[in-house]
Amino acid sequence: MTPLWVVGDIHGAYEPLIGLLRTAGLIDHDGSWQGGTAHLAFLGDYVDRGPRGMEVIHLIRRLTAQAHESGGHVTALLGNHEVMFLAAQHFRATDPADSLGFREYWRSNGGQDSDAAQLQITDLDWLRARPALSLAGDWLLMHADSTFYRRLGRTPDAVNRSITALLHEDNPKLWTRFLNHFADRLAFVDPDAPAVAADLLQSYGGTRLVHGHTPVYVLHDELQRPGSMPVPQPITYVGGQCVAVDSGMAYLDGAGFIVRLDDSGVAQVVTLDDDLGDF
Repeated sequence: MTPLWVVGDIHGAYEPLIGLLRTAGLIDHDGSWQGGTAHLAFLGDYVDRGPRGMEVIHLIRRLTAQAHESGGHVTALLGNHEVMFLAAQHFRATDPADSLGFREYWRSNGGQDSDAAQLQITDLDWLRARPALSLAGDWLLMHADSTFYRRLGRTPDAVNRSITALLHEDNPKLWTRFLNHFADRLAFVDPDAPAVAADLLQSYGGTRLVHGHTPVYVLHDELQRPGSMPVPQPITYVGGQCVAVDSGMAYLDGAGFIVRLDDSGVAQVVTLDDDLGDF
């Protein structure tokens, strides 16, 4: 099986991301791809909170091209913070006073003016083209632990087409509705979670799903697991159907991990202090 590495929410934490990718052997000391034929998947939320969101985006775009040349593959999904960012930029010209509130909503959720200052037209095009769902072998890749995707289509391709079309819309009500739905989380916590997850997988493919969006330490408490989580780590739950990988790398000093997934689940966890030992 081609190695599948997954990175959760980055939120502008460029330096921790570089360290994690180097530790996993996916990039060299110059930040260039050295992962060979590996598949590296980013689950969205590249901007906001941390100060270097555009650098994260530019790194991912560069690695995508380099990996392709080496026979590898990079997947970069759309997160809800990318939609906040895009909404703020999309309506800036037609709503300079921000009467619609998109710019304030983005800033109140960690939006960084420095990201907007560095934005290029090609970055906007790239962001609008991000898929919301993707399959990697038996894994369904998604940003949010939510079933809102079902509102948008019955297949990953249909969902992705719907969202791409919406991100070119000029109707603010459609953007507002989409942002509200994309903020949903914790769909796989309730007692009926096994059926909810199974239904989503039956619709979109895969036998397991991996998501970001909800930090693992928040999910740990929602699942009412005993004790605290002193070190963020991925959470496998719903009988192994779901894996959560938002490590909170932009929230906690020293936090951050990436995971390698295989047919059995989480095969390896890499942190900044890790020596690549098996999980």
